[in-house]
Amino acid sequence: MIKKYVTYCLLLVSSTFVFAQETMNFSLAEAIDYALENNRIVKNAQRDIEAAKEQKWETTATGLPQIDANVDYQNFLKQQISLIPAEFVGGEPGEFAEVIFGTKQNVNAAITLRQLLFDGSYLVGLQSAKVFLEISKNAKEKTDLEVRKAVINAYGNMLLAQETVDILEKNTVVLQKNLNDIQKIFENGLEEEESVEQLQITLAGVESALNNASRLKIIAKNLFNLTIGLDINTDTRLTENLEDLAVNNVSLELIDANEDINNNIDYKIAFNDKTSKDLMLKLEKSRGLPSLSGFINGGYLGFSDSFTFLDSDQQWAGFSLVGVSLNVPIFSSLGRSAATQRARINVEKAKEDLIQIEQELKLEIASAKSNYQFSIEDFDIKKRNLKLAERIERKNEIKFFEGIASSFDLRQAQTQLYGAQQDYLQSMLEVITRKADLETILNITNN
Repeated sequence: MIKKYVTYCLLLVSSTFVFAQETMNFSLAEAIDYALENNRIVKNAQRDIEAAKEQKWETTATGLPQIDANVDYQNFLKQQISLIPAEFVGGEPGEFAEVIFGTKQNVNAAITLRQLLFDGSYLVGLQSAKVFLEISKNAKEKTDLEVRKAVINAYGNMLLAQETVDILEKNTVVLQKNLNDIQKIFENGLEEEESVEQLQITLAGVESALNNASRLKIIAKNLFNLTIGLDINTDTRLTENLEDLAVNNVSLELIDANEDINNNIDYKIAFNDKTSKDLMLKLEKSRGLPSLSGFINGGYLGFSDSFTFLDSDQQWAGFSLVGVSLNVPIFSSLGRSAATQRARINVEKAKEDLIQIEQELKLEIASAKSNYQFSIEDFDIKKRNLKLAERIERKNEIKFFEGIASSFDLRQAQTQLYGAQQDYLQSMLEVITRKADLETILNITNN
């Protein structure tokens, strides 16, 4: 029986481990969708919206009926003694008698309903709650845009790291073969030792770059996992390659896209800030208005020298009260006036900030379009440069083994090729990230 139980536990642990190591595959669109549901910053932004909704109702509820109940129980350990003229109780004139008024124990149970009838600050508060909710929604929208851009950048960097490792591994294989060949030629006395040393230097540099790229590949994967909301150690794989993704991100139509500043999330946030400042001004003005509230109260009083308040024959005396409360601000030593002027100054500042944001956004859009267009042009140039560098390297390799070119010429051609390879990879990433920058500022979220 014990053996079967142990076997079952081992199978359970084994299946759990296999499940935990399951690879998750993502296209770029799938990664973005996953992040918008699971990224921790996105989750908190959504929670902020829910909190704003609750705060809106909290503000609304202050103007709705409020009902409170209270029960007070008193038990005098030693009752207070009062003095009265003794002649009241048959004593001698001029003397005083000690008496105790009331019972040793009493209970007061009451319920009160309060209703705000008029308060200018309450009306402004209702409007402010709506604006606060809108601000939270704008913050969520901005968070979604920023997370989307971060996912695109992380996805592209992970692809770049993978492609870099693949290219460096191929370069290492080719260089090792060349080194082996030239080593044999040198051992036969047909080549100088410098040629071997030149290839050894080149190979060492590429191997060092490969080791660094392998480490960066792990970091890029961990960053991608963190960005989309996974544990950083999750085994994830990307289903797209860098070149295809770069080609798919070439969109000349985007450069001519409509520049609607009002659609930009930063402009929306600045506009809401101005609206909130307007409401603060209204709030300060409303503090000079009177406030009116009403209440109704009712309850029962019970008295006894012992605790008999739970008995059915306990006598209770009822009472009730209705009233209103009017508060009229008269003079605040110009404090309200100063607060109003300060709020008015903040409104003027918000107006200037809104104009500033509008002008800055126009420049940012123009700059983002220029950067995106340059990345497309540079991508095409780097692609042609890579083909030229490959041809030059092949020619120099042939010439070197035929004894026409020197080892220095070959190394120079190889270094030029490796630089062209990295430039091409970087140009592809630039197309992807520059497009993401432009889409973010234009508030375009098409995956």
